[in-house]
Amino acid sequence: MVSGTMTTQPGQTAAVACHGLAKRYGSVIAVNGLDLEVRRGECFGLLGPNGAGKTTTVEILEGLTKPDAGVVEVLGERWGQGDDRALRDRLGIQLQETRFYDKYSVRETIQLFRSFYRRGPTPDEVIRRVQLEEKRDAWVVKLSGGQKQRLSVACALVNDPDLLFLDEPTTGLDPQSRRQLWELIDDYRSGGGTILLTTHYMDEAERLCDRVAIVDHGRVIALGTPAELIATLGIEHVVEFSLDGGGSLEQPALEALPSVRRVRRETTGWALHVEAAHVAVPALLAAVESGGTGLASLTTHHATLEDLFVHLTGRTLRD
Repeated sequence: MVSGTMTTQPGQTAAVACHGLAKRYGSVIAVNGLDLEVRRGECFGLLGPNGAGKTTTVEILEGLTKPDAGVVEVLGERWGQGDDRALRDRLGIQLQETRFYDKYSVRETIQLFRSFYRRGPTPDEVIRRVQLEEKRDAWVVKLSGGQKQRLSVACALVNDPDLLFLDEPTTGLDPQSRRQLWELIDDYRSGGGTILLTTHYMDEAERLCDRVAIVDHGRVIALGTPAELIATLGIEHVVEFSLDGGGSLEQPALEALPSVRRVRRETTGWALHVEAAHVAVPALLAAVESGGTGLASLTTHHATLEDLFVHLTGRTLRD
């Protein structure tokens, strides 16, 4: 299932376009005929579990890895067929984990990265942009996790890039630090920049991304806006529950409950995809009572991108 595949408008050039992208490492197929287009000015999310091919795809797009097959265009250029240096000057790259020199100050670190490029704002302008003024002279080793991630993004912005690659930018951060980084991403995008983002956080993808592609086994298996993709499930809520023992419920009985569209067995219980939680939950409680058992847990949530991924692949995005 792939939806939302509208192409770039006539006269416009995609920020990123690849067709038939393939990459193997020995017997392992990392990318398997992947097609992708990122439109200029959008925040595009690349989602999938570990081993799905996300990192290899991004490394190819960044010009760090050569594909075995396929066509790749980044900002209208192809790696190895023009001025690669000029193209790199237009890209910002933030890695999932960046190793900085501990005893450089924030300003010295940004100044070092700025020296790699032929254009861009001053280090002090970048520091203001990522709100690290108070830490300007602090050693990197003294920064908090959130401050280090802002520094990492700052180093990706030193050349005022047209296209920004962000690889798991908020992994391991507390909620406040995550939201501060979200604000930085919003600020960059509002200035006309294009973002390709990888993340394992579905709330992050739904909050930041105009469109997302879900990747599994090196291929795009779903594409569209977060709302479009979630709507393909045909449900409003997911009800998850587990029993406390002394009785049981069988899958056919759960599938027969009103408003239930599909049932999934989980490690410690069940997940029901339902159209209306206010209809399904009372029916579930009655079934539990008549089955001579009780509930150990019961939670409900609106359908998410992660629910879609589990439906499509049988795995969670963090597997």
